[in-house]
Amino acid sequence: MEEITSGHTIKSYDRELRMLHQTVVDAGRQVEMQIVQAVKSLEDEDLDSANEVVLQDKDIDSIELQVDDQIIHIIARRQPMAKDLREIIAVGKIMSDLERIGDQARRIARLTLHFYDSDNSPPGYALVADIPRLALQVVEMVHKAVDAFADLDSRLAFEVIRMNSRLDEEMKAALRRLSTYLMEDARSVGHVVDITLGLRALERIGSHAAYVARHTIFLVKGKDVRHEDPETVQRELMD
Repeated sequence: MEEITSGHTIKSYDRELRMLHQTVVDAGRQVEMQIVQAVKSLEDEDLDSANEVVLQDKDIDSIELQVDDQIIHIIARRQPMAKDLREIIAVGKIMSDLERIGDQARRIARLTLHFYDSDNSPPGYALVADIPRLALQVVEMVHKAVDAFADLDSRLAFEVIRMNSRLDEEMKAALRRLSTYLMEDARSVGHVVDITLGLRALERIGSHAAYVARHTIFLVKGKDVRHEDPETVQRELMD
């Protein structure tokens, strides 16, 4: 017979929660690598690598379904309360954001296929350069957001939220540079539109990483900061 550790919580229940937590951490590591590979495929004009990213997105979809099943199983069998229920809710939301990050990585990979697997002339390096540059910041955000969830580190989670504010400024600057290229050569309009979509994909990844961080703060502190500005979040963490 399994030993009861506290109230309704038993050893097998603790194992289920740990497994759920680890599954989501592993998914986070996987989507981080998808972003890296998608952007590298664009830099290297590597169609095979881009196709791999597109296919890998199905793996993340499968993991999301697996996590949903685990959550339903835990709620049905364990009837979690208080912090346990908060963790399960947060984990489900985090997994949803990670799945959306995978979708955006796939969009960047498809940009590679669009540029280099067609008869159209690809864009010059100067037009594309902001994607790998901003991707470095976005990948760091995803990495730190997953670390914050893995370690239940609210301070690191807050750092990701602050990074997202800086990303917004960097994104505006990148879009201004694109508009300059467009004014200099109207023939680049098609490439400018495509690259703008790539930048928007990175922007959305950053937003989802920030939401992973906000859900982590909810899990650790019990405070819903999904729609709060960074200054308000900081005050909440100091209380």
